[in-house]
Amino acid sequence: MIDGGNSNLTYTVTDANQRALALRRPPLGDILESAHDMGREFRVISALADTDVPVPIALAMCSDISVNDAPFYAMSFVEGVVPHDAELGDLIPMSQRHAVSDSIIDVLAALHTLDPDSVGLGDLGRRENYVARQLGRWAGHWEKSKQREIPEMGEAHRRLETEIPPQMRSTIVHGDFRLGNAIVKGGHVVAMLDWELCTLGDPLADLGYLFNGWRTPDEPVLWRSSPTQAGGYRSLDDLIARYSAATGADLSRIGYYQAFQSWRLAAILEGVHARYRHGAMGSTDGLDLDAMAESVVHLARDALDQLDQ
Repeated sequence: MIDGGNSNLTYTVTDANQRALALRRPPLGDILESAHDMGREFRVISALADTDVPVPIALAMCSDISVNDAPFYAMSFVEGVVPHDAELGDLIPMSQRHAVSDSIIDVLAALHTLDPDSVGLGDLGRRENYVARQLGRWAGHWEKSKQREIPEMGEAHRRLETEIPPQMRSTIVHGDFRLGNAIVKGGHVVAMLDWELCTLGDPLADLGYLFNGWRTPDEPVLWRSSPTQAGGYRSLDDLIARYSAATGADLSRIGYYQAFQSWRLAAILEGVHARYRHGAMGSTDGLDLDAMAESVVHLARDALDQLDQ
């Protein structure tokens, strides 16, 4: 199994010709069905194959659970570094870190300027009221997954519901867009991974999520270290300028989207924590589940802090 992910499980497999492939399947045991839709993920990377958004090659999808106890699909194995923390972020040569910063923003801008209908994804989801729908969805996820009461989660949810900015555009939204879901090689993002949460909606939600994980070496860790905490990556101001130039988007309310994504990540992480506790994610070797649980509290408080700012 390939380590690093906290949702669907990814394995390296070899075909009859000794070609390395990547196999994706849902977590073991009982899961929240809509969050681990293999067919949806396979459809998205298939649709993006001939666009400027780099993805692995979708090879085959199997829905017959008698084969592997769950739906799964195979895609090409893409070589490179997946920088999901500061240690792996430090593997990117210093001379390439500005280029990697530019590349991840360019990929996001390419996704957000792509016409969903032109790639057959126009029916992937409702386009309007994205944040309101997400708040409802993840509030429900929180109620099903929570292991304890965290008052900050309820307060942040209440404030997020009352302060939603008008949705200015509707695009394809990745749902988990960060350097930790990118394969990087030679200073460029050569493939984006983990499309299970992809839908249509407000693109600034993706940008807020990317920004929350774009931390400097002297900023505190919210739940795990950020690849950019290795140092040498571009500043948030640089990312804002590059994204705005590519898309024409107004980013004056980006702080709201960062608060929303801290709250949403807290809800997601509580579900991951619960799955590990119940044995649905395999081995917990090297994982500090108590620290993961505490990170949910940190994220909820960060959402409130960002709303105050």
